[in-house]
Amino acid sequence: MSDKIVLLVSPGEHGRFAIQEQTVSEPGEGQILIRHQAIGTNFLDVYHRKGIYPLPTNPAVIGAEAAGVVEAVGSGVWDFREGDRVAYAGPPVGAYASLRLIAAERVVKLPDSISKKTAASSLLKGMTAQMLLEKTYKVGAGDVVLVHAAAGGLGTILTRGAKARGAVVIGTVGSEEKAVLARAAGADHLLVGRDADLISEVKALTDGNGVDVAYDGIGGNTLLKSLHSVRPFGIAVTIGQAAGPIPPVAVENLRPGKFLAHPSIMAWCADVDRYRETATAALRDIEAGIVAQVDSEYRLEEVAAAHARMETGRSSGSILLMP
Repeated sequence: MSDKIVLLVSPGEHGRFAIQEQTVSEPGEGQILIRHQAIGTNFLDVYHRKGIYPLPTNPAVIGAEAAGVVEAVGSGVWDFREGDRVAYAGPPVGAYASLRLIAAERVVKLPDSISKKTAASSLLKGMTAQMLLEKTYKVGAGDVVLVHAAAGGLGTILTRGAKARGAVVIGTVGSEEKAVLARAAGADHLLVGRDADLISEVKALTDGNGVDVAYDGIGGNTLLKSLHSVRPFGIAVTIGQAAGPIPPVAVENLRPGKFLAHPSIMAWCADVDRYRETATAALRDIEAGIVAQVDSEYRLEEVAAAHARMETGRSSGSILLMP
């Protein structure tokens, strides 16, 4: 079986991918060569594919996380050797391939207790949850948290992570089938269906106060509803736009003293020390069972179908590409 690489020819819909044979050079100084065994997909990949988050060059190779085995080690690398089980997540993108040359400092070793599929499905999401639950707003015992898409990959990890910190979780899901998964992740209350009256139901569940923090990866008109579901001096966090672009938010909607944040895990992890600290913390959580389930697996050359499923909103958990 030949090695393959997926090129995004230009921004656009699913058909903009081209599958090519892959050849790679030997790793240079400070690099390692990884043979991927599982590649994680994220909505970040969709934003890159569509050009919502523009890439510096075209054609480009997208993908921000994967797990596999070290195949070769460059000079000056002392922490890895051939055969090590490894994973990575974050910048720079380039995971949609059988093989990858990457700086050793961007890679972490996998404990034996974590499978490669689990790492590829949960590392970037786990790192994102660390950023959101610890840095954007430090969630603690008694806090009330609103998690949109609570049965999705990131939503499941946010729910489990918030519960591990002693918080009460209000989740939103699109169907009763997804409600089962969100409850299994620990959600205390669930709002089911796209027509749920978010603001009224959240206020009813919080004695009229609102939540301490709302995590919104839905976008569209949902963000304003999330903001109005937050208590005074609470925070609404926008982390995606799965339902479409976010309309401008007038500053008047921040009264009385609400906060709006738009953190980026890619920007957060651009700093190597911060990246390694966050990845290590995420691996600890993964070992403790704070993971996303795998929704489905696609061969690398089926990348267009994987993206199509991601965008339907019907998936629960993470979608993997298998080289």
